[in-house]
Amino acid sequence: MPELPEVEAARRAIEENCLGKKITKALIADDPKVIEGVSRADFEGSLVGKTIVSAHRKGKNLWLRLDSPPFPSFQFGMTGAIYIKGVAVTKYKRSAVKDTDEWPSKYSKLFVELDDGLEFSFTDKRRFARVRLLKDPASVPPISELGPDALLEPMTGDELFESLSKKKIAIKTLLLDQARIHPEQSAASLSKENYGNLHKSIKEVIEYAVQIDADSTQFPCEWLFHFRWGKKPGKVNGRKIDFITVGGRTTAYVPELQKLSGQQAARAGSKQANKRKGHGDGVKDDVNEAASDEEVNGSVQSKKGRKPRGQGNKSSAKRKSKESDDEDNANDSEDDDDDDNDDHHDEDQKNKTRKVTNNKQSKVEKTSKKTVQTSQNSKKKKKAK
Repeated sequence: MPELPEVEAARRAIEENCLGKKITKALIADDPKVIEGVSRADFEGSLVGKTIVSAHRKGKNLWLRLDSPPFPSFQFGMTGAIYIKGVAVTKYKRSAVKDTDEWPSKYSKLFVELDDGLEFSFTDKRRFARVRLLKDPASVPPISELGPDALLEPMTGDELFESLSKKKIAIKTLLLDQARIHPEQSAASLSKENYGNLHKSIKEVIEYAVQIDADSTQFPCEWLFHFRWGKKPGKVNGRKIDFITVGGRTTAYVPELQKLSGQQAARAGSKQANKRKGHGDGVKDDVNEAASDEEVNGSVQSKKGRKPRGQGNKSSAKRKSKESDDEDNANDSEDDDDDDNDDHHDEDQKNKTRKVTNNKQSKVEKTSKKTVQTSQNSKKKKKAK
């Protein structure tokens, strides 16, 4: 999905190409799921004749300041993207502009024409985005509820330490990225040095990603981007890559550089030793205590609870069908090959876990009923004698 660097690339593109220009035409899609809280006529009427003064961003939200309120605000969701005709806004895979694409796209939610003839649109194929018309976007949810922006308001090393050092969940689940830290390492067990390295890595990665407009081909960790699109390289810089599941997400890491430490390393060693002795999983790895049990058990249960082919997750299928009801043959497009994203993956994991739990409860109930029935039959036989 679009992350901070992609949204910042969109903001900069609008800033470079659209400021000081008057909106002469505005078309809003008839889609109340995405266009939130305002009619098409009111939205269009509030834009036409206004001049774009500035473009702002916080987190993954973008809004345009006009010469008078209200202002359009965009929450990008999973596949939201800004397109400017004739301008390559970003080389990000989902948002890359192609010469063969129709204009404006059939997935356009807001289309604007400026007084110099320039046109831009906000599109959303999956309809998870939200487009709003607000008097002051920064003062109301969701923007007002966000924490400090990682690029504009970066935390200090000490603030990061204070914020995360008491968390017992896996650092991967907490941050979705590491700095030579094992993805299963508990956040509470990290050293001050670890947090210093993590703070430095967060800053460097975000600044570089923004600098190159989220062009993955120029990114130092290109192998990870390749992995996300279905390619699994075996090594990076000559070092082996392993893949594990943490918090319901497939996670690539380099064992040589990212190692468990402290008690977690000892537990992991005990588990491996027990496996070699033929004792199965051996000692339970209670890494991350409060939160990790849910993550690990969710992953294990989902594997145990897999159904035969043809008996997939019906609720998930219905949900995907409903959410994609405006995608004419969208499954045939290149983007859909990449829609195995983390959000859906989390939902699928939760659904699978619920199914396994329900199956277990059902089995317990059936066993209990059989026991009661057997006892009743036995009593009847005794009376008959």
